[in-house]
Amino acid sequence: MFLTDFISHYLYGLRYIATAVMVLLVMFGFDDLFIDLYYWIRKLVRKATIYKNRETFDEKHIINVKEKPIAIMVPAWHEASVIKSMLTLMSSEMDYENYFIFVGTYPNDIETQREVDAVSKHYPNIRKVITARPGPTTKADCLNNVIAAILSFENQSNIKFSGFVLHDAEDVVSAMELRLFNYLLKKNDLVQIPVYPLTTNVLKMTSCHYIDELSETHGKEMVVRESITGQVPSAGVGTCFSRKAILKLIEEGDGLAFDIESLTEDYDISFRIREWGMKEIFVHFSVTDSKYVKFDESSLTKSNKQGNVVCVREYFPDTLSASVRQKARWIIGIVYQGTKKLKWAKDWKMNYFLWRDRKGIISHFVSFIATIIFLNIVVLTIYYLIFPDGYKYLSIFLDDELSIFLLQLNLLFLLNRMLQRAIFVWQYYGIMHVCFGPIRLLWSNLINFLATLRAIKQVMLTKKSGGKFAWTKTDHTYPSISEKPEFQSLGQILIENNKVGRIQVEQALEQRFVFEKLGQTLLRLGLISSDALGVALAKQANTSYESINPFGLQKQVIEYLDSVQALKYKVLPLRMQNNKLTLACENSLSPIVLSILSRRLGCEIEYVLCQTGAVTIGLRYHYLNIDCDPHPEIMQAIEQKRINSKEADIILDYFFSLQIQFGEAIQRAGFIEPTVFNQIMFEFDFSKDTKLGDFLINRSIVTQEVVDDILFQQVKRQLSIETVISDFISRRDKD
Repeated sequence: MFLTDFISHYLYGLRYIATAVMVLLVMFGFDDLFIDLYYWIRKLVRKATIYKNRETFDEKHIINVKEKPIAIMVPAWHEASVIKSMLTLMSSEMDYENYFIFVGTYPNDIETQREVDAVSKHYPNIRKVITARPGPTTKADCLNNVIAAILSFENQSNIKFSGFVLHDAEDVVSAMELRLFNYLLKKNDLVQIPVYPLTTNVLKMTSCHYIDELSETHGKEMVVRESITGQVPSAGVGTCFSRKAILKLIEEGDGLAFDIESLTEDYDISFRIREWGMKEIFVHFSVTDSKYVKFDESSLTKSNKQGNVVCVREYFPDTLSASVRQKARWIIGIVYQGTKKLKWAKDWKMNYFLWRDRKGIISHFVSFIATIIFLNIVVLTIYYLIFPDGYKYLSIFLDDELSIFLLQLNLLFLLNRMLQRAIFVWQYYGIMHVCFGPIRLLWSNLINFLATLRAIKQVMLTKKSGGKFAWTKTDHTYPSISEKPEFQSLGQILIENNKVGRIQVEQALEQRFVFEKLGQTLLRLGLISSDALGVALAKQANTSYESINPFGLQKQVIEYLDSVQALKYKVLPLRMQNNKLTLACENSLSPIVLSILSRRLGCEIEYVLCQTGAVTIGLRYHYLNIDCDPHPEIMQAIEQKRINSKEADIILDYFFSLQIQFGEAIQRAGFIEPTVFNQIMFEFDFSKDTKLGDFLINRSIVTQEVVDDILFQQVKRQLSIETVISDFISRRDKD
C-alpha cells in the first residue's frame, strides 16, 4: 500500500512538472515552427520567381575566375596524429593554385611541428608558424599568431592575400572550396559553407547525433538567419574572411583579430563584421561533376543535388565524455561569454536569433526532463498493457484536459521536428541515417543536458578562482582516404637503386652551384647518366620516365598547348592518343595542374618525366622561336668523325642538362623562395613580350643587379653545343 501511495504522489508531482515542461516545449515548438515555415515559404517563392528561368549556378560559373591569393589558417595543438594527412590531402586535391597554408604550432609541441615540417618539404606552399607562448592557449591566441605571420610574409613577398580561411587540423576540405570563396569574395566579407560530419557506423549514437543537428542547422537555420538578419555565425571551419574584414578586426582589436579570452572566437566575430556594415553569406553550392566531391556520402538514396554541396567534412567525437566536453566549450563561448560581450541589440531580428543561440541553457534542461517524463509515460503504458485491470496511473495525465491538449500539441511539434530533421539528413546522408534519427534524438538530449551541467560548473569554478578558460581541445581522427606515397629525397632513391654512393652524393652537394639541383650537379660532374637521374626523379614523383627528343615533336601535337600554358607549367606535349594528352616535364606536376589543364583542353591529361633540360630547351624552340637545336652541329661532328653516334648521345644529354630557365635559376640562387615565386607568376603575363627579369624588377621583388648576375651565371652555365663537343673531345683524348 505504501508503494502505491508513493507512486501516486510521485506521479502527481510529475504531472505538475510535466505541465510546466510542456508549456515551455510549446514555446520552443512555436519558435522552431516559425523557422520551418519561413524556410519553406521562402524556398517555394524563390523557386517560383527568382530561379524559374535562371540557369543552374554550378562549377562552370566559378572555375575560370582569376585566382586571387588566399591564406588558409590551421591552428594545431597536439595534432601530430592528423595534421600530416590533412595537409597532404588538402594540398594534393584542392582545385586551386594560388594559396598558402599557415599552420599554427606551439613551441612545446615538437611532435606536431615535426609532422608539419615533413609535409612542407613536399608541398612548399605550407608554412609553419610557432606561437610566442607555449600551449595550451586558446584557439584565438593561436590564430592571432598565425595572422601576424601571414602579414609578415606579405611584407617579405610582396603578396596581398584577398581571403583568409579558417580550418581545423581534422578537416576534409572540398576540392572546389577555394574557387567558391574566390568567386564570392568580390561582394562578401564573410563566407561560410556547411559542415557535414563524416560517418562511420549508424549505430554510433554519439558521433551520429551531430549529423542530425548540423544537417538541419546548416541546411535550414543558417539560411533563414542570413535572410532575416544578414548575419552568419562562423562555424570555425569553412569560413573565409575578406582582407578588409581581417584588417578591420585587427584595427578594432588593437592588433589582435581574435579575442584571446574566447573559447568560440569565431562566433562573436561575425556579429562585429555585420555591425561594421560588411556583407556575410552562408552558401549552399552544389557541383555537378563527381570528381569535385570525392568525399561525399556514398548512399544511393541521398539527394543528387544537396548531396553534392561544397562543404567541410570531419569526424566528431564518438564517446560521451568527449562530446560533452566539446559541447560544454561551445555553450560557455556562445551563452556565457557571448552574453557578456554581445549585449542585446536594438534590432529585434538580431535579438531573436541571439535568443535562439542562448536558449540552449534552458532548452537542454527542459528537453532532458521531457525525455525523463516520456520514459515514465512509456513505462506506465507498458504496465497498463500488461495489467489492464491494475491501477490506472495514466489517468493522472489523461483525466486533465490541459495535459491532454499540451501532450497533443507537443506531439505535433515533435513529429514536425523529426520530419524536418529527416528531410535534411536524407538530403546529404540518405535514408539509413533517417531511420535512426528518433533514437538519436533521445541520446542528444542527454548529451546536451550533461554538457550544460559541465558548462555551468566550469563557469562557477572559473568565477570562484578568478582564472581563465583554457583550450579544452577535442582529440581528432582523420579518415584513411589519402594514400599518398611517403616522400623520398633524390639522394636517398639514387643510393637505394645503387646508381651512386653516399660519398658521391656528398661530393655533389659540396660542388653544387648556387642555382643547381642535386641532379643537375651529378650530371655536370659525370657521376650519373641522364636516364638514371630521370628514372629516380620519376620514382620520387610517382610517375614514369621517358627519354625524349624535344626537337622531333609533331607540330599538331605542340599546338594542343598554347605558349601561355606551356611556359607557365613548363611542359611539352608529346602525343595525343584516345583523347589523352601526354605531357613531358622535368619536375612533378600537381594533381591541381593536371585537373586545370584537363578542364581547359577538354581531354584527359597524363605526364611523364624526361631528361633534365629537355623541356627547357624544347620550350625555347617551339614556343619562343629560338633556334637552339644542337643536332646540326652534332651531325657535322659525326660526319667529320670527331665523335661517334654513341658519344653523340652522351654529348646531347649533357648539353640538355646545362639548360636552366631564368625563373628556376633565380630561385635556386636563393633570391626568391619557390613558393613566393609561384605566387608572383600568377601576375606575370606569358602572352606578352615582357621579360621575367624586368617584371620582377618592376614589382620590386629583386634589383637590376640581381637580374644581371643571374643572367651572367645562366649564360656561363649554358655552354654552346660547339663548346660542349670540343670539351668532350678534349677530355676523351686526354683520358
